[in-house]
Amino acid sequence: MIWKNPIDLNALNHWHQNTMQQYIGIEFIDYGDDYLTARMPVDERTKQPKGLLHGGANVVLAESLGSVASVLCIDREKNLVVGLEINANHLRAVRDGFVTGITRPIHIGRSTHVWEIKIYDEQNRLSCISRITNAILEKK
Repeated sequence: MIWKNPIDLNALNHWHQNTMQQYIGIEFIDYGDDYLTARMPVDERTKQPKGLLHGGANVVLAESLGSVASVLCIDREKNLVVGLEINANHLRAVRDGFVTGITRPIHIGRSTHVWEIKIYDEQNRLSCISRITNAILEKK
């Protein structure tokens, strides 16, 4: 198991109150020994003017998953997480329902973490793939 901190999905969702994640409806829903999952509605908050899921909303979901996963892998008394780089390839349009993202580590080092995030539509079709690199900094 990669997690250094216990995972409580209710606590994770409560932690994001009054943030962008709450505003657009991101909800952490599952985890395992090496993955974290969240879902996001495809609705008026997350669509672009043509009625499709906005690519930026995908990136918010991906960054939320990768950043939270890094936080769960560090000693929060000594370290903090900041994003360095994120990219996303949008592979399939989504018009409604929910998308579900799952993140798994590519690299968990002392000073950097790299996570892959795959986002699926309700038919379990890959709609976006993203990668985030986080810096692990010492608290001062």
